[in-house]
Amino acid sequence: QVQLVESGGGLVQAGGSLRLSCAVAGRTFSIKTVGWFRQAPGKERQFVGDVSYITGITNYADSVKGRFTISRDNARKTVYLQMNSLKPEDTAVYYCAVSRSARAVGDDSYDYWGQGTQVTVSS
Repeated sequence: QVQLVESGGGLVQAGGSLRLSCAVAGRTFSIKTVGWFRQAPGKERQFVGDVSYITGITNYADSVKGRFTISRDNARKTVYLQMNSLKPEDTAVYYCAVSRSARAVGDDSYDYWGQGTQVTVSS
């Protein structure tokens, strides 16, 4: 079992920044990929980006590329999502998830999910 706890969400003005954290506990040796997703009201869950827990290589959705950065601190078992130049359309509940696959593609590839943290960007 793996447990995930997100934190760092809140209300921010457009153009501002937030950093989300995803603390990972449990059988972390099985983790290969950590992903960030978001879901806005009335919309489907959307991939934001991911990071290889082994190599640190990152991958981002086009909508956040250049504004969001994912990093990991393996010693602290924490993955971060630094969000800069936030826009109102970034408003959503943000989730982190972990996969035992090194080639996680799509929601179904992820095995454990956090409870989510709300990010609201005002215009």
